[in-house]
Amino acid sequence: MDFEFNTKTKELQARLERFMDKHIYPNEKTYNDQMDAFRKAGNPWQVPQILEDLKPLAKEEGLWNLFLPESERGGGLSNLEYASLCEIMGRVGWSSEVFNCSAPDTGNMEVIERYGNDRQKREYLEPLLEGKMRSAFLMTEPDVASSDATNIATRIERDGNEYVINGRKWWSSGVGDPRCKIAILMGKTDPKADTYRQQSQILVPMDAKGIKVVRMLPVFGYDDAPHGHAEVLLENVRVPAENLLLGEGRGFEISQGRLGPGRIHHCMRTIGVAERALEMMCKRLLSRHAFGKTIADHSVWEQRIGEARTNIEMTRLLTLKAAYMMDTVGNKVARSEIAMIKVAAPNLALKIIDDAIQAHGGGGVTTDFGLAKMYAGIRTLRLADGPDEVHNRTIAKLELKKYSNKVKAAAE
Repeated sequence: MDFEFNTKTKELQARLERFMDKHIYPNEKTYNDQMDAFRKAGNPWQVPQILEDLKPLAKEEGLWNLFLPESERGGGLSNLEYASLCEIMGRVGWSSEVFNCSAPDTGNMEVIERYGNDRQKREYLEPLLEGKMRSAFLMTEPDVASSDATNIATRIERDGNEYVINGRKWWSSGVGDPRCKIAILMGKTDPKADTYRQQSQILVPMDAKGIKVVRMLPVFGYDDAPHGHAEVLLENVRVPAENLLLGEGRGFEISQGRLGPGRIHHCMRTIGVAERALEMMCKRLLSRHAFGKTIADHSVWEQRIGEARTNIEMTRLLTLKAAYMMDTVGNKVARSEIAMIKVAAPNLALKIIDDAIQAHGGGGVTTDFGLAKMYAGIRTLRLADGPDEVHNRTIAKLELKKYSNKVKAAAE
């Protein structure tokens, strides 16, 4: 298994790193200042101008829509090729949007590209690819254990040439953005069908009558504006029947096609966050003195830094292996590896961020260095796209399956 990146990927990595050095890192303060100004004015749900200023530059550099795998509409990259680019973008939380590579838009665009009809692609995919609007994904619900997606209770009922939607969703990421115009919603079209044929996915315009944003949900006190995560009530929301994706009862099929690449993206961005936290920790330790020497010279920090580097390298290789397997043998065969990275990446990043907070002392828990918000964001990934427990269950079942026939044979 050769993880040496090809010439095309190396060239994109170099161009992306140059763009980050020239345009993203120098503007982190600008972004934060613009968002702070919105909050002081009482409305954080606005788009910082710096984002819009940088997007044309990314387009000019050919660093736009890199995510769409093996498609003429995107960068034409495999999962393995795109993975390393995710890591670079992940070093700054908002930078993915500059390249039109941020979630949930990436997953939504992949779904419409793969499963949508010509009208859906023309009406929704093309504006998303151009960066003219944003989108949301409405799946999780507050009234059921959504880690088991068969529990999702929102109803999608056919009425003539329309579907009528009733339900309550939350953690609907992207709803807070004023440019959010469309959502993909998962709900039940036939509660009596086989378990995995009850759910469907449908495109829902966010300005449809009957949609109410109940509240924006804080993450450890952070509003995550302008993106945000909403609780959304849908009461007798009517959408054209032609907005259904792929067909009734195919919601789980669509999800399986969406989640594999999405988890690769999440995990590689998370490794980028871990790298940034390690960098911040090392610089801090080398610049501060305590008890007659730099803090870096105290042995406990050498151990923490060594473990951080080791764990980053291991998790990166595991994630690249999962991406490689998805490209070569498919998502189903890569199920265990995809589940493993979803558990490993957030947990390793949280440990490194926590150590970085410790290295910064009292400053680490303030907003001054961004580490507290970094921690809050990564902590949610132990829940998003399935909690650790669900992924570990998948890993364990696949592992036990290897030996079950041998154990039965030995017992006979």
